Amino acid sequence: MNNLTVEAIELTRLYGGREAVSNVSFSVKQGEVLGFLGPNGAGKSTTMKMLTGNLAPSAGSVKICGIDMIENPKEAKALIGYLPEMRPLYKELTVDEYLTIAARLHRVSGKHIKKAVENAKERCGLMHMSKRLIENLSNGYQQRVGIAQAIIHSPMVVILDEPTVGLDPIQIRDIRALIREIGGAHSVILSTHILPEVEMVCDHVQIIDKGKLVFNGGIDVLKRQRVGNKLLIGFSKAPAVEELLKINGVTEAEVTDNNMMRVRFAEAEAPHEAIVQASVKNGWGLYQIAPDQTSLEDVFVQLTYQDAAAEAA
Repeated sequence: MNNLTVEAIELTRLYGGREAVSNVSFSVKQGEVLGFLGPNGAGKSTTMKMLTGNLAPSAGSVKICGIDMIENPKEAKALIGYLPEMRPLYKELTVDEYLTIAARLHRVSGKHIKKAVENAKERCGLMHMSKRLIENLSNGYQQRVGIAQAIIHSPMVVILDEPTVGLDPIQIRDIRALIREIGGAHSVILSTHILPEVEMVCDHVQIIDKGKLVFNGGIDVLKRQRVGNKLLIGFSKAPAVEELLKINGVTEAEVTDNNMMRVRFAEAEAPHEAIVQASVKNGWGLYQIAPDQTSLEDVFVQLTYQDAAAEAA
């Protein structure tokens, strides 16, 4: 059984002859949360608009649960819930009034509208806000209303474009928890430029830069790239760099800003024990040795730098 809910095939979008998105391909499985990551202007929102049928690709295609977005747009769009970066809220309405209209627009049958509204409110923590005007809600609760309209018709795919922008830390934590909960029953595509958000919420991650995918893999693969093959070592009597380079497997060594030493080692090697033994033998006074985790920001910079270097070659 094919459980792919979204298939993007060589998506390309031109603006004035410039490729805002270039040959982007990926797929999403049922129950998966995909993080679509990249800096501002990388092509994330353009890709989201093509996935939802709000923007026609210059080339390539989109399939939602096997239905082609160009050939059968109504059928494909009916399977999608979408929260764009600019929330589509009618702020003069109450939460109940707005969600009722959203249910009708999504063609929820009349006899099921009330139940759909109640279910969306419950899932988004809005039960006590039913009669409140949307304009009087906090930024975080307005975002919840935006997500509620996206899931009110129980779509197969939920697409959220920058859902935590402008929220305070508590609101961000609540929205991330909500996204994880939604991902249990739907496929979710989460567009963001916030690297830690992807690590906390997503199962799979795609990184886009200058309109091109530079990374496509599971979140565990991204985490492994963070750990890498580096050690951060503290010595009370630090040896010369040349002494560390004599240890089997060590390929590079340097002194850091805080007088620690950073060591790189070959992929298949694990020189930890040899470093400890050398420290004991030579009296270097080893007091710390630990993996030197690369920040997610550094991983992103490395990936985009590699892509730029490949283009220049």
